[in-house]
Amino acid sequence: MRLRSLTVTVPVLLLAACASPSAPGGGGLEARSPYGLFLAGQAALNDGESRQAADYFERATRSSETTSLISERAFTAAVLSGEIEKAAAMAPATEEASEGAKRLGRLVMAVEALASGRGQAAYDLLTTQEIGFPHRTAAALLTPWAAAQAGDMQLATRRPDVPGDKLVEYFGMLGQAHQYERVRRFDEAETDFKALTEGADAPPMLVVYHGEFLERRGRRDDAVALYERAMAVYPRDVSLNLARMRALAGRSPPAAPTVRQGAAQALLTPAAAMLAARQSQFALAYVRMALRLDPERMDAWMMVGDLMGAAGDVTAARAAYGRVPAGHPDHAAAQSKLAWSLQGAGDIDAALETARAAASGGDPVGLLTLADLLRTNERYEEAIAPLNELVESSQSPDWRLLFARGAAYERMGDWPRAEADLSAALALNPDEPDILNYLAYGWIDRGERLEEALAMVQTAVDANPRSGAMIDSLGWGYYRLGQYDKAVEVLEEAVGLEAGDPEINNHLGDAYWQVGRRDEAVFQWRRVLTLEPDARIRADAEAKLASGLGPGATAAAAQAAAEPVIPALVR
Repeated sequence: MRLRSLTVTVPVLLLAACASPSAPGGGGLEARSPYGLFLAGQAALNDGESRQAADYFERATRSSETTSLISERAFTAAVLSGEIEKAAAMAPATEEASEGAKRLGRLVMAVEALASGRGQAAYDLLTTQEIGFPHRTAAALLTPWAAAQAGDMQLATRRPDVPGDKLVEYFGMLGQAHQYERVRRFDEAETDFKALTEGADAPPMLVVYHGEFLERRGRRDDAVALYERAMAVYPRDVSLNLARMRALAGRSPPAAPTVRQGAAQALLTPAAAMLAARQSQFALAYVRMALRLDPERMDAWMMVGDLMGAAGDVTAARAAYGRVPAGHPDHAAAQSKLAWSLQGAGDIDAALETARAAASGGDPVGLLTLADLLRTNERYEEAIAPLNELVESSQSPDWRLLFARGAAYERMGDWPRAEADLSAALALNPDEPDILNYLAYGWIDRGERLEEALAMVQTAVDANPRSGAMIDSLGWGYYRLGQYDKAVEVLEEAVGLEAGDPEINNHLGDAYWQVGRRDEAVFQWRRVLTLEPDARIRADAEAKLASGLGPGATAAAAQAAAEPVIPALVR
């Protein structure tokens, strides 16, 4: 079972697909015509290669045969590839252009105006004609920053208002707090910051912004108290920990955001909302615009990496993660994401090398990634060291770390240590189905504490009634108790849910044999051999088929070739 750091993984909703040439980059007649270039660009866009798509579409627009559709695609591809200046120059504005493209075009032009220091032009683009759905939120949050750049601080400090839009209501207050600080209206700024962070579970990002404001006002003790209050709810939040250590050390806090930095933050808010709504194309567009305003925004580069990786553009994803420099708080997280990208591409040595580098400074994210990658690659003994470091450095026991270490010990065949860690994890989280199933299966397969184990697995199944792995554990418990008819009933249900799992099929074959359904048992064991079983399961099935005597008579032979027994949950 993987214990991975949170990563955004949602499919990128690119433009509607259409037929594409077999070789988009070829130099044939089709690739030289406007329509051929359009098809090549569409294919590249559908493959997540937005920069290549932008090149194809831009070439297509040079022809007198260019259509409104090609122009819109060229504009969209330029936005998604981060070429905001180019996109602003080709923003759709003709009557033939779709309304959606024109709305996004006005937003892009406003961002480019802000990036170029033309605040009044940006303000006019955002306000002269309303930018409607789905970009209304982004436009509303950007408007005060455009006013600030234009020098109109009365408009800049006015909180944006979009009736019914909670994002504008909430994050408009954050922008207002920063604007108040910029014009030295500190009491009003603090009122806004307090309103944003008054709850015990206020988001860490907002707590950090409030704390930085207090530090800039020379109130370090108040800032530390604010950070520590939030850390009671979010004890492992990196941003809170770093802010607290900085304040305690008396180091200077970050400066108040500039206009461009504040405008970039304003765009990341609707980007996150679009991600949550699975509108990844819009999310990527907003993040690209935020980076045009603030190219040093490392959390934005991390989002680009996640989005491009989900779109299938591994090269662009890795390049984005690589933008986060060593020494930055997000460096270990970025390297961890890069390591998983390499693992997904099958470059295991590079993945582990990257993960080891990320973990070398003791960063918890790097250590967890290294341990998880080692376990994924079945290098369980090596995984113990980073897991030990994580467990020992934790201020309070973390059941997930104990569970991960227990699973690694179990895979190594060290059941006493595995049992100790799994039992400790269960004591910390007694209702967690994964722990219940893992620990109980270990007992069941060893013929220990069967009644207790069966009750634990039943609790896990009640919580996850569609888990074939957990239902298999339940069926195997009935088998170990000698309740073979019940075992057959439950294991048939497990196979129905996980038809391709070799161990579940093997268990069902054993249960069939015990109730006298010998032909069906033989069929199940033969099927096991077609499902790429591990060495232990293969040896067991082959021994039963060769002897013709069933599971009991071949137990000794199977045990001789056995590897550590693994619950079906983690196969």
